[in-house]
Amino acid sequence: MADPAMPPLVGKATEPDVPVASRELPGRPESVALARGFVTERLGKWHPAANDVTLLVSELVTNAVVHSRSRNGGTVTVMIVDRVGHVHVEVTDEGSETAPEIREDLLAEGGRGLLLVQMIAHRWGVSRGWSWQSVRCEVNYG
Repeated sequence: MADPAMPPLVGKATEPDVPVASRELPGRPESVALARGFVTERLGKWHPAANDVTLLVSELVTNAVVHSRSRNGGTVTVMIVDRVGHVHVEVTDEGSETAPEIREDLLAEGGRGLLLVQMIAHRWGVSRGWSWQSVRCEVNYG
């Protein structure tokens, strides 16, 4: 279940010595591969959380470009912060009619992206405004 108390990065200052990396991408399916490349570029191949973060970013960006208004010529922003012991990820899009939710039908063809987030992330959450939504998660390591 999403952790509503998990603070978003959007609009928040982080510790001054912790770099925030972000990339704005077009709301198109090919942006999923660009987002995976961004994770590798920022964390490196050998980072202890690289595989998990890459998978979760891929799932969250896929959700954004398939289900949000970003798919209509908008953008998706991926933010990554590597803190001691965990990586904070945030994917922000242009919102949708309904809030992101976990589908637990394991036999369905799709719809398991947030289930993977719930299973892999230490915690995760969703924030929504009238023209945006942000899904964030933390992946522990070390």
